Amino acid sequence: MKLQLETIPLPINCSFQLLLHSRLNDFYFWHYHPELELNYIEGANGRRHIGEHISRFEGSSLIFIGSNIPHLNHDYGIKTGYKKTVLHLRPHFLKEAFLHVPEFEAIHRFFEKAKYGISIEGETKAKAGAMLQRLSELSSFEQFLELLRLFQVLAESTEITLLHEAPVKNQHNKKSRERLNRLYQFIDENYQRKITVEEVAELCHMTKIAFCRYFKQTTHLTFTAFLNHYRINEAKRLLLLDKNISEVCYECGFDSLSYFNRVFKKITRENPSTFQKQHSND
Repeated sequence: MKLQLETIPLPINCSFQLLLHSRLNDFYFWHYHPELELNYIEGANGRRHIGEHISRFEGSSLIFIGSNIPHLNHDYGIKTGYKKTVLHLRPHFLKEAFLHVPEFEAIHRFFEKAKYGISIEGETKAKAGAMLQRLSELSSFEQFLELLRLFQVLAESTEITLLHEAPVKNQHNKKSRERLNRLYQFIDENYQRKITVEEVAELCHMTKIAFCRYFKQTTHLTFTAFLNHYRINEAKRLLLLDKNISEVCYECGFDSLSYFNRVFKKITRENPSTFQKQHSND
């Protein structure tokens, strides 16, 4: 899946934007954006794919994710009727005005956790989801005040789960992002075959040593590790379509089933067959 930067047209004079029953274009199937996102889906069962995290939800889902975290459309694949409310916040929402205000300390800590991706469950999910849906009935200033109350509810809750053990890294400057996007496109078009470090270095007009240094500093992964993560993410998508494990292995560019199984377990902490059984549709 090609990773795409989504451009969210927030009004110039607003620090947030509320979208009701929005459906993202398939162009943004696997995407990221600088804005923080609070996403609530009610009345459906579905699957979440945020960074390297994949899980199923039943009935409803409330997710808060930080800037530039790759994710699938949260309602992708849902065929039944449902309600969806999405809140986008500018990357520095609240920081400038309230950074040193003690009363906002809990909210600031909650926003820091968004770097990991957050799932909100239980009574908190129902309460916060209802608050989010009512925002459209309020004026702009009243929406802002209600958002503070909403995030205070989330910040004080014990019903939250971090989706990753470490912050999801995808924050690059524009030049670096453009270069990485060229690499993503190249990988997306060629991951099913053998890809060498030499050819991607040439693509970036760099020596092999310079490219390896640049790539490790930028992504915190070696190119081989990154390529394996990319292939395993694609493999997970294909396994969710109930494809044969051996078929998925070779379709994703691995030339050995044993190596595929080893890499898959290293990255996901479970083998392909266990993953497929656990996450396949009932």
